[in-house]
Amino acid sequence: MILAAGLTPAWQQILEFDRFVPGEVNRARRAFGCGSGKVLNVGSALHQLGAASKTLCLAGGVAGRQIRDDFATMEIPVRWVESRVPTRVCTTILDKTTHFTTELVENPNPIPPEELENFLNAFDEESSDATVVVLSGSLPLETPSDFYRRLLERTTAKAVLDIRGSELDAALALHPFVVKPNREELARTVGKNLANEDDLITAMNELRNRGAEWVVVSGGPALLLALGPEGLIRIQPPRIDVCNPIGCGDCLAAGIAAGIDSGMSIPQALEIGVRAAAENAAELLPARKLTKLRHGSQRTAE
Repeated sequence: MILAAGLTPAWQQILEFDRFVPGEVNRARRAFGCGSGKVLNVGSALHQLGAASKTLCLAGGVAGRQIRDDFATMEIPVRWVESRVPTRVCTTILDKTTHFTTELVENPNPIPPEELENFLNAFDEESSDATVVVLSGSLPLETPSDFYRRLLERTTAKAVLDIRGSELDAALALHPFVVKPNREELARTVGKNLANEDDLITAMNELRNRGAEWVVVSGGPALLLALGPEGLIRIQPPRIDVCNPIGCGDCLAAGIAAGIDSGMSIPQALEIGVRAAAENAAELLPARKLTKLRHGSQRTAE
């Protein structure tokens, strides 16, 4: 069983425009809403992939109730930790002329210490029979940077981490199985400019030396790089017509976790993740239409 856990869900507004002009009155031709944020995207993607999974997440306020209703409609197994802090609302702007995607992100507000403790206790219970845990998303303001490390200390499951910066720094000593930053997040974590592939590989080796078994670096349509005990793996994502790229990294993490949980090798699990990310990019709503586990992209290993 896979447990997807995180503290920063969002109610996602998606507004589609024929042409979006900053500084002007813009009228959307279509508008949609759905539960999102990294943790919910991972949970939804795991469900779509057919993996035995559960999601653990905070929810509060009007947006929290909307998210609960959304996940209930999709019949996704989830445990909600009640919060008196309203769940944030984020907005995606899709420009169909330029094909630009603009993301307006509301930072999550501080979570009371007693609610963080409730989340830790819920994690103890839900992770007890998990073989893989996926921890993803930034931490709310004022949350201790070692919060994800505290979660990892409570489980023996293989960990897939989609976190960055100080949160990732604190967790590396517990030897997570997979860490999955994108290029920007990796640069921020190691504090260096990554100008080329050699720089990327050097930074990936740094994370491995600090405790990660596998480091996976995604880059949208660019090559995915993975570095671990089997060496360097490159995967070229398939070409697709992009509708909405939001949630692709989350679907990648979910696909990797699903592959690991089903007993696949890391190269096979990476292929599942890359295919899931590509399928997601072709859809309007994040992590909503993925096929069951299957192999996809081409890979090379060194």
